[in-house]
Amino acid sequence: MSTKNSIGTVLTEGLWRSNPVLILLLGMCPTLGVTSSAINGIGMGLATTFVLIMSNLVVSAMRGIIPKKMRIPCFIVIIASFVTIVEMLTQAFTPALYKALGVFIPLIVVNCIVLGRSEAFAYKNSVFRSLLDGIGMGIGFTLALGIMGTIREILGNGSILGNPLFGEHFSPMLIMIMPPGAFLTLGYLLGLANYINRMRARKGA
Repeated sequence: MSTKNSIGTVLTEGLWRSNPVLILLLGMCPTLGVTSSAINGIGMGLATTFVLIMSNLVVSAMRGIIPKKMRIPCFIVIIASFVTIVEMLTQAFTPALYKALGVFIPLIVVNCIVLGRSEAFAYKNSVFRSLLDGIGMGIGFTLALGIMGTIREILGNGSILGNPLFGEHFSPMLIMIMPPGAFLTLGYLLGLANYINRMRARKGA
């Protein structure tokens, strides 16, 4: 495989083939907990993307000096530092989003997507490839949460990004913005992703 193709693969891996939510089923707590609206899902995705990119960069740059037996505690300290930055920036500039996301922002520290990419990729690859991996995985995570939030907001509130879509006679499906709606939406999206993968596999066979 050429360098160009390998770089392209690293960048696009998280968009579909290894999408953290739809394929790997990682980060289920924020996926189910904050996607009652599109803005919440996108906001959570962007916050996680920032932490992913920055932690990947630092872990990759320091991989030569991080002791193997101490790598997990070191990863957590690095990730926690960037989560603190995200939490402070969100609280300062988007207080409404900060309030909506609540405890899920500090929980990024133990998000298995972020810690998993540090362990599985950044600790073993160059800074540039780790940057691309963080971008790809972050965008894939954000897209998945944004799609879930959009579906739930449209069906549960009749709006998108807080803007009404239907008239006053629209009867929202309130269950969609409640916890059962998160499981229903995720289940249908997982079913659709599996169907698409099977169709692609048949065509490639």
